[in-house]
Amino acid sequence: MNIRHLILLAIIAFLGTGSVKADVPYKNDPKYIELRDAMHHAFNDADSARFYPAVKKLENYLLEQNDLHAYYTQRCNEIVFLMNKQKIFEAYTLGRQLSTELREKKIDKEMYMAYNILGHINRYCGNKAAARRIFRKVIDMMEEAGYYENMPPIYMNLVNVEIEDNPEEAMRLLDKALEIAEKYSPDRMFDIETRKFLTYYSNGDIKKFQECYELYRKGVAEGKSSVHGRSMEVYYLASIGKTDEAIALAKEELGDEAKGTITEILAKSGRWEEAYKTLKEATSTNDSVNNVVLINSMRSISDQLRLEEMEKQTARNRLIGMGVGLLLLGLLVTALSYIILSRRKHLKELKIAYNHALESDRMKSAFIQNVSHEVRTPLNIISGFAQIIADPELTSHTEERQHMAQMMQKSTHQITSLIDEMLELSLSESSEEAVKEDKVEINDMLRDLLQENQSLANQDTQLTFETTISDDFTITTNEVMLKRAIGVLVDNAIKNTEQGTITLKASVFGIQLILAVEDTGRGIPAEEAEHIFERFVKLDAFKEGLGLGLPLCRTLVKRIGGIVLLDKTFKGPGARFVITLPLESDE
Repeated sequence: MNIRHLILLAIIAFLGTGSVKADVPYKNDPKYIELRDAMHHAFNDADSARFYPAVKKLENYLLEQNDLHAYYTQRCNEIVFLMNKQKIFEAYTLGRQLSTELREKKIDKEMYMAYNILGHINRYCGNKAAARRIFRKVIDMMEEAGYYENMPPIYMNLVNVEIEDNPEEAMRLLDKALEIAEKYSPDRMFDIETRKFLTYYSNGDIKKFQECYELYRKGVAEGKSSVHGRSMEVYYLASIGKTDEAIALAKEELGDEAKGTITEILAKSGRWEEAYKTLKEATSTNDSVNNVVLINSMRSISDQLRLEEMEKQTARNRLIGMGVGLLLLGLLVTALSYIILSRRKHLKELKIAYNHALESDRMKSAFIQNVSHEVRTPLNIISGFAQIIADPELTSHTEERQHMAQMMQKSTHQITSLIDEMLELSLSESSEEAVKEDKVEINDMLRDLLQENQSLANQDTQLTFETTISDDFTITTNEVMLKRAIGVLVDNAIKNTEQGTITLKASVFGIQLILAVEDTGRGIPAEEAEHIFERFVKLDAFKEGLGLGLPLCRTLVKRIGGIVLLDKTFKGPGARFVITLPLESDE
């Protein structure tokens, strides 16, 4: 396990796995000890096949003993096991079921467990401040309820939050966890101690780590088990110079944590080039699966997509039937040649309908392939935050609710923009020129666009406006189409500019009005200058959007008599799009 890249949420799992209150009559029952240890070892080994039967047997035993506290503790272990497997949607669902059950049964004393799960979900999603606050609230609730024997794991949860940003506080919390465990639940000490041993390696104290490794092996020989055992073995091999063996063991044993661990081992062994490469791979993997939470939470949308696939197959069958019908119609027309002239118009309409049907099928396929991620991500954000806000049992500060509201507003804007692009592109398919009767004051329109889009840009991105025409300069055109076309270019620049400037420029060259949108973003290769105006083309698959914005822009500009191009002579950084409109006698 890489101490600097903690993702393991296992500490909560030992809430009650190894310790019970002194007055519990079954604490020395061999059956209880056997069930407890079986669950404990299966959890540490991340073995689903052993864990689920073991935890269910232990839960049934605890219900027979009428120990609801220990029973609900094991329910929490199931949730955390799912989180360790990155099945966040399933974990979140079980967490809400647990919270609802505790509330309906009025088991207020155990409600801290639901808060603890909420703390882990916040930590998993990167909200350390909320996780820190919730875990401290859990400690207060446990202290009020007298659950001292189960407090060390909560301190360990805080350790995982603090370890990267505040290592000194993390060490203090480790010592506090050991102090409480020694007094109330000694069987937890081995897990906490091995967790502390790992910090010595991470801090560069190899000698101290090797001394602690001997203590760890002694504990294992005595039959003890630790969730950190696999990481201890990996780091020990690295500490004695067996770097390649350590890397091989990490790949075999540590799963998703392997790359972070390998990066740390390579860096400490001075193999910087390999460390950099591994870190880059780990970062790329994290970026591509950063929405494991969202992917696992989109089961219902997956069902809808499967239904959509079935409908697409039905559409194919209909097209085949139409083709057969056309073939029969052709044979009939050949046999009855005298009908050809009278039916020519009708056949032409059928051909157009057939081509539209084929285009519709192609568009549907492209839509399904592109829209899945672009729609489900903001939908899931809105749904998740809405559920959290609506939960009467969960408390949050105004800042958090404002953050949730901002995220929901941004996601709503993203979905609305996607739908607008699809609808507008469909409505703008006509090849006819648009009605151009609006007197448009160009400078005012561009300033309004800047103001409307400033809040959507990154904090490090500034929107500016430059013009060489007077404020009373007007052009007769279709204002709605022109404003929408420029808005698409501004939105495209915002998506591709993380920092720097986005500049709108207006000028007149001869009898043409030149409108340009420049940015300092990632830029576009010259060979892609026309390709990007095709539907569903995205040069970066990880950027939001369906690839319909630029095709929509070109369609709108064409209908008002202009052209839009990527300026291949622009030196950058970034890209420059130019809209050219004829002035005629409209100046």
